[in-house]
Amino acid sequence: MNNPVYIDHIKKQLLDAVNPERLEHGEYIPLDDNNFSWKLGMVRRLDLFLRKWHLAICKFNNTDTREVGKDWPSYADTMIGRKRLDNIQFCFEEVVKNNVPGDLIETGVWRGGATIFMKALLHDAGITDRNVWVADSFQGLPKPNADKYAADKGDLHDTKEELAIPLEVVQNNFRKYNLLDDNVKFLKGWFKDTLPVAPIEKLSIIRLDGDMYESTMDGLVNLYHKLSKGGFIIIDDWGAVKACKQAVLDFRKEHNITDEIKTIDWTGVYWQKS
Repeated sequence: MNNPVYIDHIKKQLLDAVNPERLEHGEYIPLDDNNFSWKLGMVRRLDLFLRKWHLAICKFNNTDTREVGKDWPSYADTMIGRKRLDNIQFCFEEVVKNNVPGDLIETGVWRGGATIFMKALLHDAGITDRNVWVADSFQGLPKPNADKYAADKGDLHDTKEELAIPLEVVQNNFRKYNLLDDNVKFLKGWFKDTLPVAPIEKLSIIRLDGDMYESTMDGLVNLYHKLSKGGFIIIDDWGAVKACKQAVLDFRKEHNITDEIKTIDWTGVYWQKS
């Protein structure tokens, strides 16, 4: 890393933590399924009803939840928190130090924060021969296909309007940081359609943030064989979404993967491909 001040500033910008007084005073963000108990069925039904009129039940948020990535921010360009940003940096530095070949990808990018950070790391290191792949439907998550993926039965991610960030918004977010160039590649569409035909030869870092069993499995099936030895795979929703964790365990069992799974924070994990 050539300029640690630059990288730290990018992290703060992505977390909307450059001006901490905003978070000190707090902000209101829509509730998600991790914010309230399933027992509060009336609250969930009321929230779904209000969303038909583009309204939502909100909760008060502050600095603590932002730092650990436990909120869906109103303004920040990432929701993954500082530890998971630090993990991307660690994996990147290991890849560069050990000359692990391949591009970087995230599947499920929201406002683009993690991929913007990947590009910032490449820019800071002066690396111009690796791409950052930005894979997303840019219209939210798919409806659960419970017939094929039973673990996704009852999943409500497709109802969350705040997860549907248009491609143009993500591209403009890259421009905000002066990081949009020809080495940033966008894969628009459902993972089941885009990942099998994506012109990716090798990967050094895979970051899966698709929440659901189907989305997680699509990433594993179509990308893991392209991950170079010594490369890293990061699972964002391991601790937050039971179906995501199940997809990872099923894939590892089927392919006899025994590399140690390491914890990043309350939800993120990763391992290095041996």
